[in-house]
Amino acid sequence: MPETQRSSHFGFRFVTPLALGSTLNPVNSTMISTALAPIAVAFSASVAQKGWLIAGLYLTSAIAQPTMGRLADLFGPRRVYLISLALVAIAGIVGALAPSLAVLVLSRVLLGVGTSGAYPSAMRIFRSQGDRHGMAPPRVAMGALSFAGIATTAFGPLLGGLLTGSFGWHAIFTINVPLAFLTACLVTLWVPKDDPRTASFSRLVQEVDLPGVALFSVALILLMTFLMNLDHPLWWTLPASAAFWIGVVIHSLKRSQPFVDVRMLAKNLPLTITYLRIMLFLMISYCVLYGFAQWLESSAHYSASAAGLITLPMSILAGICSLLAARTKGLKLPFVTSAVGGLIGCACLTFIHGDSPIWFVAAAAMFFGIPMGMTSTATQTAIYVQAPAAKIGTAAGLQRTFAYVGAIFAASLLGIVFGHKPSDSGIHALAIVMGCVSAFLLIFTFFDWTLPKGSLE
Repeated sequence: MPETQRSSHFGFRFVTPLALGSTLNPVNSTMISTALAPIAVAFSASVAQKGWLIAGLYLTSAIAQPTMGRLADLFGPRRVYLISLALVAIAGIVGALAPSLAVLVLSRVLLGVGTSGAYPSAMRIFRSQGDRHGMAPPRVAMGALSFAGIATTAFGPLLGGLLTGSFGWHAIFTINVPLAFLTACLVTLWVPKDDPRTASFSRLVQEVDLPGVALFSVALILLMTFLMNLDHPLWWTLPASAAFWIGVVIHSLKRSQPFVDVRMLAKNLPLTITYLRIMLFLMISYCVLYGFAQWLESSAHYSASAAGLITLPMSILAGICSLLAARTKGLKLPFVTSAVGGLIGCACLTFIHGDSPIWFVAAAAMFFGIPMGMTSTATQTAIYVQAPAAKIGTAAGLQRTFAYVGAIFAASLLGIVFGHKPSDSGIHALAIVMGCVSAFLLIFTFFDWTLPKGSLE
């Protein structure tokens, strides 16, 4: 059956609420990039303190995504989706009224929990419908999901800049309330209801693996604390984090359904490599989204609105590339093309300065739209074919966990290269680091034997 006919089971009405809900995390992740400067002024925050607004969301999402994915597998994706949307609305209200940076970080943490239910729930629904109809991976439908996420990721700085310039930085939190309400209405009307399920609190505790979540959370928090304070290293956090990571592994090996399934990662090498690859690609993307925006406002002295507009070519290219990746028959080409795009972008960044022509500044960032657009769609397809069918929700959530760890690394790297304030030398150093990572991804992916060969149609 042709791909377009197979995807008819995932019609517009069905895909739209899933795609809209999946945009909530990307748009909230990147809208704040152009608001970091005015937030810093409002609360007298340093670069490192601003970093907690970035890392706090991703830390929470890294923990919540697999948890929400497991809940979607167990109790129904539609139910989990609607609960998540309610949390998004509450987080929007808290953020809009935040009287301090600490409360603002708290709202981002709550937002991370709420937005974490959308993507694994959507993947669970896709897989259930695909298995029901005996379909191959619905790449067009997943391409629409990816396009929505990528478009909002890439257009986030533009939207954030316009909202901040017109209504102040509070607007980037307030906008979540109507978005969550609209998505909840569409999900209620258009997404098929879950099968009737009953579950006790004891089963919830047993299946979700709360001890595993706690171990993973402490290990990641300690690691992030070390990375976010590299200018004054808290050395004790490094061995403490290592001890908890060992605890995560030991606990995982003893439990039949662990939060982080170490056995699955060890046995399923293709899936593990997919996770590590998206972590590195997303580290590059978030370095650009946050670092480039801060440099534009602090070093090149553009307004928040202008900074958002300068990223428009990157946003457009990202959207185009996400659609192109959905039409490719294999996986290697999108990943290799993404690495090449990253290399070209890094080369361009090494030549920009605060007084560079605006067209050159926009062109330098534009090439990063290639990895932003292509890696998401290709990774979704890789997860679909590599993960066990019964654990697709959990696997999709774990994919986002690795992506958010990449974002945390990006926030830490920005703190190192920018110091107290973004500068030309800082953006050049950032370009060199990202260029080395892009080169590694290009060479490794080109020779990666774990990627499926041939067409996935």
